[in-house]
Amino acid sequence: MYAQCTECLTVFSLNAETIARACGIVACGHCNATFDALSNLSDQLPPEPFQQLPAWEKGGQPPRLDLAVYRPAAEPPAIAEAPVVVPAPRDQLDEFADLVVAPRFARQPEKKRRWPWITACTLLLLALGAQVAWAKRDALIADDTIGPMLRSACSTLGCQLPLVQDTTRLTMVARDVQAHPSVPGALLVTANLRNDAPFAQPYPVVAITLSDANGNKLAMRRLRPTEYLSDNAVLRKGIPPGGSAALMLEVEDPGGKAVAFEFGFE
Repeated sequence: MYAQCTECLTVFSLNAETIARACGIVACGHCNATFDALSNLSDQLPPEPFQQLPAWEKGGQPPRLDLAVYRPAAEPPAIAEAPVVVPAPRDQLDEFADLVVAPRFARQPEKKRRWPWITACTLLLLALGAQVAWAKRDALIADDTIGPMLRSACSTLGCQLPLVQDTTRLTMVARDVQAHPSVPGALLVTANLRNDAPFAQPYPVVAITLSDANGNKLAMRRLRPTEYLSDNAVLRKGIPPGGSAALMLEVEDPGGKAVAFEFGFE
């Protein structure tokens, strides 16, 4: 025979002795709930799948038993008044609970799969962080705290960080202006730059301003790196940290009146 817990819908296999000793009241071995096994007692299970066993409705006339299997020879004693059935106390139910067979059908709690959401959120955060880092790459590479860690990691991975420009850390070590030895009416300007930054810098745009003895500006020329350097490999490598670079610039002579010159970096 079979009975079903009314709380967790677990179906149990049990025998007449268990029902009789407990007066129909049993304890669920799955959720520990107490229920009346007689309320949905069945001698066989309906075809699967099913949710609940059909429940018996109480009330009405008691069913008449006609199929007798045994009858004693002596006259049966007088029928005494039926005793009032009192539900067994909880401690007694605990004793009968050991007689219950392991559940055959049980409603298993649904397990929420959270790892796909956690993985997706983690990947999105990493992608967002990479985008922010790329947008702020110049500031991060130039930072005195984060920059060394990035350079160390890139050196280990064998990659190359992009060049970051900070003209405030470029120092003019030496400079000289003289008449061009081979081009008439031109000046040859030489300068020596030092990169005081802890990271490599691209070659700057050099602005040269020529002035006369009274401080009046006679001419100004802005030279891009490709105009004073022809080696593309040197341009891509940039000025190394703590390194220096020699520049040689050719400008037009403004009539021989220039006596002062000024350098600027952009």
